[in-house]
Amino acid sequence: MAKGCRALCFAWTRRNLNEVLIDHALASLGDAYVNFIYSLAISNRKGSPLGTKVKGSVLAEALRKAGLRECFPSRMSRHDLADGAEALIVYGWLSRCVSLDESVAMIGMKSDLVEGLSELLAKTKRQITFP
Repeated sequence: MAKGCRALCFAWTRRNLNEVLIDHALASLGDAYVNFIYSLAISNRKGSPLGTKVKGSVLAEALRKAGLRECFPSRMSRHDLADGAEALIVYGWLSRCVSLDESVAMIGMKSDLVEGLSELLAKTKRQITFP
């Protein structure tokens, strides 16, 4: 974790980036979190509440663009890559290294969702450290 970050206790059990990226429980929570931050960003842009979802193909492309594809074995599906992106994004928030507001702003200020998510993934990777 980055200096000053304090993770929720269940997030501390991950010892390295690879453990985060393949964690199915984090990916499940991350799915809801990513959809939430995207919905907030779209709602801010449109000026009214809107709930929406991020496609797995968008998350997988953002993960590749952030340079995180090499952290996975070669034969991973797009779904597996999307799960890894979701797991990392929520881990960054759980670790208090990337705030909800920062996440919403990062994906909301870009016209291209892949670009915004890619920047969020890259920042999260830079900010977290492991025990």
